[in-house]
Amino acid sequence: MADQARNIKAARGLTLRCKGWRQEALLRLLENNLENAERAEDLVIYMSRAKVMRDWEAFDRTRAALQALETDQTLVMQSGKPVGLFPSQDTTPIVIMANGNLVGRWTALSKRKPLEEKGLTIFPGMTAAAWQYIGSQGILQGTYETFRSVGRRHFGGDLSGRWIVTAGCGGMGGAQPLAGKLAGAVTLVIDVNREALERRHRTGYLDIIVDDFDTAERLCREKRAERTGASVGLCANAATVLPMMLERDIVPDVVTDQTEPDAHRAYVPEGMTHAEWDKLRKSDPERVAAAAEASMLKHFRALLTFRDRGAVVFEYGNNFRSTMSELGEERAFEIDSFVKAYIRPLFCEGIGPFRWIAASGDPADIETIDDIILENFASDSRIVEWIRVARENVQFTGLPARIGWLGFGERSRLARLVNVAVADGRISAPVCFTRDHLDSGSAALPFRETDSMADGSDAVADWPLLNALMNACAGADLVALHEMDDWARCAGVTIIADGQAQTDKRLQAVLDSDPGLGIARHADAGYDKAIESMLNPSYQSRIKTRFA
Repeated sequence: MADQARNIKAARGLTLRCKGWRQEALLRLLENNLENAERAEDLVIYMSRAKVMRDWEAFDRTRAALQALETDQTLVMQSGKPVGLFPSQDTTPIVIMANGNLVGRWTALSKRKPLEEKGLTIFPGMTAAAWQYIGSQGILQGTYETFRSVGRRHFGGDLSGRWIVTAGCGGMGGAQPLAGKLAGAVTLVIDVNREALERRHRTGYLDIIVDDFDTAERLCREKRAERTGASVGLCANAATVLPMMLERDIVPDVVTDQTEPDAHRAYVPEGMTHAEWDKLRKSDPERVAAAAEASMLKHFRALLTFRDRGAVVFEYGNNFRSTMSELGEERAFEIDSFVKAYIRPLFCEGIGPFRWIAASGDPADIETIDDIILENFASDSRIVEWIRVARENVQFTGLPARIGWLGFGERSRLARLVNVAVADGRISAPVCFTRDHLDSGSAALPFRETDSMADGSDAVADWPLLNALMNACAGADLVALHEMDDWARCAGVTIIADGQAQTDKRLQAVLDSDPGLGIARHADAGYDKAIESMLNPSYQSRIKTRFA
């Protein structure tokens, strides 16, 4: 069977192919990654290279292993391939995985790439190889929270009538237009790949697509005058459009970016269509890479100039600054990361991108969880505000799912309420709880999550290692440990509410320990807000620390 002929969709319904719902739910998450993939035929989920599995043979073997797996066994995965089923216990993870981890001097892309080409490792992304990707909505609320924070800090709490300009509408950046719209802004997203824009338009993440800047600018101006949130996609190259805006003295309120600054695999140079680039990068890769680097520098220097002219400018987690620094741009780090600028105070409270997926595939199960949240959380809370917005505006892609930023105590509370609803039949089948690896204690990314830590511990990678170990001890269903080139190490976790009474204890242990360790990590770095969080009686009643 040709790989390109595969059309993997996550199974729906109540029929099991595995020996239990824990195994079945994880298999459906694996399939859901491919259902939402950027390039499913190559097992690439997002970022042009983040893979879910090493190859199709490994996928078939993994699926077979999950179907054979008992709950007192653990499936071990090594960089996207199954190693074996090992004896464990009913309360320990049924899947553990390590993806893309290399010894220090081999971590640079130049040394990693030959190992990938030999089929010895993969680039896992964050949620891709951990079977936790849920499409663009996986980053949607995080982008929304960031934009809302921008409004609170710089524009008196309100983005109405404000203009956000960004680039990149792929697997991660595709959340930007809808997030900006929901936050009240008019958002212009630039992408040279029309198919990426059309995909976001089909799923309701993008209002309209145009092919020339003048039309895009006019539409944005009209919507700003109406003080109406809206999104416009411009099929063009940011390296061309942003300098042109500066020449015309057009300065948006906010400028950011989510293109993938990979000269060999992702960034399309100025003057090429996406199709021309795709063909030429295979026949003349060094020429394409050189042209891409020149375009990236032009693009990034436009961001610096917008900042100089008064726009709010920040890097949105795509390593643009470090890439440009390596290419000789001395001012690269004058631009802050979004985590340092807007998200770290939330991390100090253990608040981050929590998510839940209905293994049944039935949207009614997510709607029931929406109702549980509205009934059990404060009406003015962050999560209730978001659920009201999401119900009206967010389409499901793949298995029905939600993401909501919840903190310590809130995550375990919700999961245990859901577990009761599964048990009594209000929810038809188990629900998978997971999170982005962009979380308070699960990542060491010196240019993003841990950028400019108060104690200088940006590059200390003990914390994601401890996070993975702690989640395994607490009884998660899946634990993942990832490395991405020489710039990131992170850990992922999934636990399944299956309605069983014994699951309740594991849900509380995992979903308190996971954000609780994040609070401890930031307290250890000296953040007053995190220390205050640790001294909270709710925290102290569940987690004993040296701050007690």
